Amino acid sequence: MKFRSSEPEFPTSVCSSKCGMQQYMEYIPGEPCCWYCKDCSAYEYRPVESRCEECPPGMLPSENMTDCIEIPPIYLRYTDAIALAAMAFASIGILATTATAIIFLKHNDTPVVKASGRELSFVLLFGIFLCYVMTFLLVSKPTKYVCGSQTVGIGFCFSVCYSAILTKTNRISRIFRAGKRTVKRPKFISPESQLIICASLVACQIIVSLIWLLTSPPKAMAFYARRDDHQLVCEAAIGFAYMIGFSYPIFLVLVCTVYAVITRKIPEAFNESKYIGFTMYTTCIIWAAFVVIYLSTSHNIQVRIATMCFSISLSATVALICMFTPKLYIILFRPERNVRKSMMGKNANVKLNNCSPGGRIDSGTQSD
Repeated sequence: MKFRSSEPEFPTSVCSSKCGMQQYMEYIPGEPCCWYCKDCSAYEYRPVESRCEECPPGMLPSENMTDCIEIPPIYLRYTDAIALAAMAFASIGILATTATAIIFLKHNDTPVVKASGRELSFVLLFGIFLCYVMTFLLVSKPTKYVCGSQTVGIGFCFSVCYSAILTKTNRISRIFRAGKRTVKRPKFISPESQLIICASLVACQIIVSLIWLLTSPPKAMAFYARRDDHQLVCEAAIGFAYMIGFSYPIFLVLVCTVYAVITRKIPEAFNESKYIGFTMYTTCIIWAAFVVIYLSTSHNIQVRIATMCFSISLSATVALICMFTPKLYIILFRPERNVRKSMMGKNANVKLNNCSPGGRIDSGTQSD
């Protein structure tokens, strides 16, 4: 037998050629030595030459297609750009809050600090500080303990802030409503009473968080928004479970906003209602935007968590600026106004029934 000189090799005579690495053999019925080569899918591996099997969720076929390998889990890391931005924002807030607390402590007995209700002011500063700290907790790698801390923390920090603000506005409202009817001082307006009321409001959030922890223990878990997407997340971050932690603070925000509207016409010399109003109106806008973004990012937990970080820090910043900047301005740059007569201001001649026998006017937020 003679072959063409251009093809000196002996020709092969086979029914079917060997299949590629990403293919499996499907035998032709009645032809045990013949087969078709068919492609495995992108998520299948080839344990034997005659079939492909699908990899479990969170895994992809290895390079040689003989087994499956885990997809590296994705989670918000400290080195991610968005996490760095959130932590930088929170760090500035922590420094500003600490500086404010130090200034208030240094001028603790001055009229402007007393008029702001110094006890509740420090409670509010503590809540603002916790809000900024929450950012570092939210960007931490999810574990059982981190997830549990997030579950308790997101509601607790806001509850401390808005319980203090609600107690302030409630005291203002009661004092001036009572002042229209009687010369008798309203009950439960002393600093001790205010702290007890504030603590009681915060206790409600603690109870909600404990019930949540007991009925749904926190845990870190794998989340697959897509077949090839492996995210390591806290279980509460999936769906709308975090809204449980926000539900009570949202209620406090709404009540504070109502009180801010009710007390808006009270003489500004005796209360913080104008600044409380600015705080609550802006907070409502921030939270409305946050809820919309939160609900629309269910497929990307990292974006959802980052949004939560910025929303919490923004809310804390609004409270810090609106509630404390006017007082810091007087303390640092207008010390001549940090006297009781100046605190009375242009409304000093307003006749109020809520005066003590010694002629002292009980400011809506005056510390005893």
